[in-house]
Amino acid sequence: MSRATMRLIDCAQRGPRAAAGTAPSGPETFAQEIARLLNGRPRRLPAHALYDALGSALFDAICELPWYPITRAETCLLHRHGRAILEAAGHRARIVELGPGSGDKLATLLAHEAGTRDTPRQVHLVDVSATALGAAKARVRQVQGTEVHTHVARYESGLRDVATRRTEGDTLMVGFLGSNIGNFDPPDAELLLQRIRASMQSGDTLLIGADLVKDPERLRIAYDDPLGVTAAFNTNLLVRLNRELGANFALDRFAHDARWNARANRMEMHLVSLAQQRVEIPGAELSIEFQAGESIWTESSYKYEPEAFQTILRAVGFEAAASWQDDEAGFLLTLAVAR
Repeated sequence: MSRATMRLIDCAQRGPRAAAGTAPSGPETFAQEIARLLNGRPRRLPAHALYDALGSALFDAICELPWYPITRAETCLLHRHGRAILEAAGHRARIVELGPGSGDKLATLLAHEAGTRDTPRQVHLVDVSATALGAAKARVRQVQGTEVHTHVARYESGLRDVATRRTEGDTLMVGFLGSNIGNFDPPDAELLLQRIRASMQSGDTLLIGADLVKDPERLRIAYDDPLGVTAAFNTNLLVRLNRELGANFALDRFAHDARWNARANRMEMHLVSLAQQRVEIPGAELSIEFQAGESIWTESSYKYEPEAFQTILRAVGFEAAASWQDDEAGFLLTLAVAR
């Protein structure tokens, strides 16, 4: 397929935050991970921990806010160009989505061939959350002509499992949507893409979304909306630690803070201590003295320049075959082919 860039300024303006797919690394427990990150400098909490049941519901609400355009922009692009994407992937492509969220975007894509196939399209969903996978599977199965499998695993291991099952003549199309790539620091993002490529064969395809650099004020309001939904989403992380690890975080003594880091091209979410205070986390065998103004860094969301993003893809063994850009939302959807 020849390379094409289409600028779609009429796509609707809403969308999902980039985060849900990150998972803890290594064999450490949740409590051990919390202790390691909170003991570090700067103090951090893992972004994946934002997505308990309540956090996931709050994230879904964020996706409906007028100030957060990613999901609607990406869904619009999938609706407009889904047929071409599926044709490029091939009739025998097994589709693997890493971090499928609600399953709505994949369902939008697959709807372009609903009822037209002689054999079901093989679809594999990979995520660390069995609950999230169950909801996504139910949504994707509503599309006629799909056979859906779930893999409770980290992205790389789940994809490897699918790749080992391919039969002669099968190809893969890997979906990494919602700008999930933005939740990884650049070296980790490149390493993840390398590992994805390692499970693919020449000619397989990657469908990937990336949020683009835009006006800092637009980014700030997307991560600190006037309704306070994102603040609740962030603060719920402390609720989770109180519930699961017996912590005694006082919610009214921490404030949500969204920051644009221009040097790193990323949005950051923090929880800032409003006073000097000590917090006990028995489940993590941890006692922490917070100073007034000290923050806990909870999430990063990197933004890309289009050409720089294509350069990253080429560096790890992909070549962009087509790309579609929503200028109004500042979002890029790329179909890349494994070399």
